[in-house]
Amino acid sequence: MDYEISLLTTIAISVLFALSLNLITGFCGQISLGHAAFLGVGAYTSAMLSQAGWPFLATLPVAMLLAAALGCIVGLASLRVRADFLAVTTMGVGFLFIGVVRQQEWLGGEMGLSGFPGSGLDKPAFLALALGLAVLTALLCLYIRRTWMGRVFGGIAEDEDTMRVLGIDVPRYKLAAFAIGTALAGLAGALYAQHFKFIGPDSFGFVESVTVLSMVVVGGIGSVFWVAVAAALLSALPGWFQFIGDYKLLVYGGLLFLMMRFAPGGLAGIVQSWRKPKPAAASAPAGAVAKGVQP
Repeated sequence: MDYEISLLTTIAISVLFALSLNLITGFCGQISLGHAAFLGVGAYTSAMLSQAGWPFLATLPVAMLLAAALGCIVGLASLRVRADFLAVTTMGVGFLFIGVVRQQEWLGGEMGLSGFPGSGLDKPAFLALALGLAVLTALLCLYIRRTWMGRVFGGIAEDEDTMRVLGIDVPRYKLAAFAIGTALAGLAGALYAQHFKFIGPDSFGFVESVTVLSMVVVGGIGSVFWVAVAAALLSALPGWFQFIGDYKLLVYGGLLFLMMRFAPGGLAGIVQSWRKPKPAAASAPAGAVAKGVQP
């Protein structure tokens, strides 16, 4: 039973993390290939504050604030670069985070951090907390998508230049997307640290960024429900098939390529295409069948 509870907790954290990236990439169209760095900021913040004697729940808002602060700095870079250049910039942020952590002995360096105080919750209670926060994150994303902010995010994703012509303050909304998305990633990181009781530089590297991007693409960029479904399925795969853990980058990178090539709309697009009513065949002219004419 402990294994099932641990797996469900991991799934809940992955769903929260994937939704945080979906808010930036799916809603606002800002490509990020270093999103795991914000997960790491939240994880290290929660772990260090726990070592300092802070209660677990008190570490959550601080982890979110610090991750959001870094997100705003990265967001400032997005004001000057777009598309592929933004992807490379965010990738560089991810590598920079790993490089800094590796050189800091007070952060555990190469060995990482372990042995910090736990959350004080038993496994079922921690699972309930993680599931509750994942659900609240999904509801927040649905709410944002229906607000004026969400509509502006969609407009920026579709055509940023047109939104500028319409008088929309595009930089402010871009920064808002990065701030909210990275804050949620920091929250996921705090849960990650308390769940696994160990964090190290390799836990937040490029592989994790590709993994979470795969979850968003497989689910369908911009879809809340299907991104959550994809995150749940892909985070459960290593538990069901042990070999995937050794070939994580290959498996998730391959999924990312296949979905972008053959189903760019992801699961959401596939389901939507199934639901579309097929156009009715044109009816044959009167007497056509009798004359042997095919409709």
